[in-house]
Amino acid sequence: MADWNDNSRSQQGFGSVPRTSDELSSGVTFDEGLRKHMLSIYNYMVSGILLTAVVSLLTFRSGLALQFASGPIMWLIALSPLAIVFAMSFGRNKFNQATLQMMFWGFAILMGLSLSTLFLRYTGGSIASTFFATAAAFAGLSLFGYTTKKDLSGMGSFLIMGVVGLIVAMVLNMWLQSGPLMYAISFIGVLIFAGLTAYDTQRLKREYAYLRGTDFAGKAVILGALSLYLDFINMFQFLLTFMGSQD
Repeated sequence: MADWNDNSRSQQGFGSVPRTSDELSSGVTFDEGLRKHMLSIYNYMVSGILLTAVVSLLTFRSGLALQFASGPIMWLIALSPLAIVFAMSFGRNKFNQATLQMMFWGFAILMGLSLSTLFLRYTGGSIASTFFATAAAFAGLSLFGYTTKKDLSGMGSFLIMGVVGLIVAMVLNMWLQSGPLMYAISFIGVLIFAGLTAYDTQRLKREYAYLRGTDFAGKAVILGALSLYLDFINMFQFLLTFMGSQD
């Protein structure tokens, strides 16, 4: 819709060609469809995050978080959400929309079980304050990605490479147990997922032009919500390294 608005403004000067009623109607319809599409993505994403938060808190209060903090079950709980992400990403054409919905909610629940162990390391107050700080930062970054006229597509490959490097560094630090390296990883992680928040928002907005009216549009909403969910949760966890107060 940004292109249509730019053209509309440029045609208001000398020698402009008035738009027909059909063209105006098409532009309005596209705008309304885009807003509905993005709102659906945000609704899914926010619902998933709230479900994760509730499951995480209830799991901690039930005492199960202690069982998830060590042993083989720790790896099962930690890797299960990752398995679902890969399944949703690579099976997007194979699974129907209802199946992707169930996988998304299952992913949110498993993430809640995994993140419940954070309450064993940090105070509830610091977790809450970090959560709201992340929400405020995410809202600003996503708004920037949605409204900016700057093309952020060039950031995509760079940021993905950054994520890969981040994972390698995190695995390496599991053996090194270096405090300074941990803080460096967290700082870079915040920057990477801040950039991905803006990039993914713009990408999802632009994808609508190709997806509207197709059978894949409903699936794209769920997959888009998953992308933004991951940006939010990762930024939250990296910020918690700096803002979290340990018990």
